[in-house]
Amino acid sequence: MLSELYIENLAVIEKATIDFSDKLNVFTGETGAGKSILINGINAILGQRVTKDIVRTGTDKAVISALFTDIGDNVLQVLDELGISAEDGQLFLTREIRSDGGSVARVNSRAVNVSVLKAIGETLVTIHGQHDNQILMAPERHIEILDSYAESEALIEDYHSSFRELQSIAKKINKIKTEQSKKEFRMAELADIVEEINALNIHEGEDKEIEAELNISKNAVAISEALYMAKQLLSGDDDTDGAVEMTQRASKSVEGYTDIMTEISPIYDRLSSAAIEMEDISEEIGSLLDSLDIDPKRYDYLNQRSDELRRIMKKYGPELDDVLTTLENSQNELDELSGAEQSLDELNKEKERLLAEVSKKAKALSDHRKKAGERFVSQVTEELEFLNMPKVKLVVQQKTGKLTINGMDSIEFLISANLGEEPKPIAKIKKCLTLVCIFDTIMLALKNVIAEKDSIGTLIFDEIDTGVSGRAAQKIGIKLKQISRLRQVLCVTHLAQMAVMADNHLLIEKNIQGDRTVTTVRTLDHEQRKYEIARIMGGENITELMLENAEQYLKDADNM
Repeated sequence: MLSELYIENLAVIEKATIDFSDKLNVFTGETGAGKSILINGINAILGQRVTKDIVRTGTDKAVISALFTDIGDNVLQVLDELGISAEDGQLFLTREIRSDGGSVARVNSRAVNVSVLKAIGETLVTIHGQHDNQILMAPERHIEILDSYAESEALIEDYHSSFRELQSIAKKINKIKTEQSKKEFRMAELADIVEEINALNIHEGEDKEIEAELNISKNAVAISEALYMAKQLLSGDDDTDGAVEMTQRASKSVEGYTDIMTEISPIYDRLSSAAIEMEDISEEIGSLLDSLDIDPKRYDYLNQRSDELRRIMKKYGPELDDVLTTLENSQNELDELSGAEQSLDELNKEKERLLAEVSKKAKALSDHRKKAGERFVSQVTEELEFLNMPKVKLVVQQKTGKLTINGMDSIEFLISANLGEEPKPIAKIKKCLTLVCIFDTIMLALKNVIAEKDSIGTLIFDEIDTGVSGRAAQKIGIKLKQISRLRQVLCVTHLAQMAVMADNHLLIEKNIQGDRTVTTVRTLDHEQRKYEIARIMGGENITELMLENAEQYLKDADNM
C-alpha cells in the first residue's frame, strides 16, 4: 500500500506530506484546487512521463517521494529481477524533476533509470481516470481482462511454451525449404573451395619456408664465392698460409715465455682458443659450400610451388593462414549443410507432434475461458444492477480460429445499453456523455469483479463520478468501499455520496499567500468532514440544516 506521499514544489503545491489509510482514501476540494496536480505527482513517482512545466515557478526542482509498505510477492519478484532489495517489506521511491528538464529517480536511495521506476510502479498502483476506458474501446485488450479474471496464467504459460517451440521448428523448416536452391549452389561452391585448397596439400608456414629456400638458391653463386674466399683466408692454400696456421704459429711463438712473464699466459690462451675457433669456422664453411650444390630440378620445383602458393593466397588470403582458415570454415559449413537435409524429415515429424499438442492445449484454454466468461458476465451483471444499470447487458463474444500466441480464441465484449437492443461491439458504439458514464461504471464493475484476483495493491480512481448523481453515486461509493476491503483505494471525487464513504478524507485547498497561489492537502477529522460534506452538497453558504444532513450522511455511511 501507499503509506505516505511527500510533494515539494510541484506546480502550486509548495510542500505537502500526505498519510494514507490502507482502505478508502478520498480527496475532495473545489474545482481548480489542485486535485489533478496530486494525480500528476503520483504518476511522476510511478515513472510516467512529466515535463519541466510541472516545477513550481521560481524553484530549481520539484521532489516527489512515496513510501510503500507491506509490498507483495509480485513486487518483490520485480525488485529481485532488478537487483534491488526491500528491507522490512518497505519501498521508498523518489523522483526529482528539474526546471531545466532533467530528472532523477531513486529506489531505496539508489539512483535508477526512470524506466526502472516505471517497471516497479506498474506492480504497485493502477490508476483509472475519468477517460481511462480505452481498454474497453480496444477489443484486443478484452482477452487480457478475461484471462486475468479466469486466472488462466498456468494454462497460458503452458500453452506459450509449446506454441513457441512449434514456432521455432516451423521457422527452421521454412528456412531450410526457402534456402534449398541457395543451399545446393552454396554446397557446390564450398566443395570446389575445399577440393582446390586440399589439392595443394598446404602446411602451415610453407610459404615462408619456400621463400627462404628460393632466396638461397637464387644467390647460390655469390654465396659460394664469399664462403670460398672466407675459407681460403682461414685455411690458406699450397702457396699461402691461412689465418688458422698463422694464429697457431703466433701461439707457439709465445708459449715458451708464459712461465717467465705471467702477462703472456692469457695472451697464449686466447691465441690458442682463436686458432681452434677459426679452424671450426673453416670446417663449417666447407660444409655450407658442399650444401650449396643446387639441384636444377629442386630449383624449378621451388619456383613452381611459390607460384601456386601466391595464386591461392591471392584468392583466399592475403596470408597462408587465411587460406587454411578458409579451408576449415568451408569444410565445417559443408558438413552442416549436408546434415540439414537429413534433419528435415525429423523436423516435420516433430512439427506434427507439436501441432497436435498445441491444438489440444488451445482447446483446453478455450474451454476454460468459456466457463470463466459465463461467470464473469454473471458477476459483472450483478455489479451493474447494484450500480443502477440493470438494463445494461454485457456479452463476452468468444470466437475460435487459427492458432496464435493467445490460443485459438478472439475475445470481444459486447454491450446493449438499453432494453431490447442487440449487444454491439463497444468500439463501434457512438461516443456520447451517457456512454462515457456507462463505460466508467462498467470499468468500476470490472475492477470490483477482478479485485480479489488482482495482485496490484493500490487502485486510484480519478473523478469517475462525472455525470453521475443521486442514488447511482451512492452505490458507486459503496462499491469503492467494498473494493477497499481487498485493496487500498484512492479516489478523487466531487460527490458527497462518495466522500462520506472515506476511511481517510483529505481536503485539497487553494489559498493566496502574499502574491502566490498555494495548494495544501490536509486530513479532516469528523467535524471538519461534516463541513466539507455540507459544502459539497450546498455550496459556500452552509446552514445548520446542511450540517445536520452531512452528519446524517456520515452516520449512514459508517453503518454500511
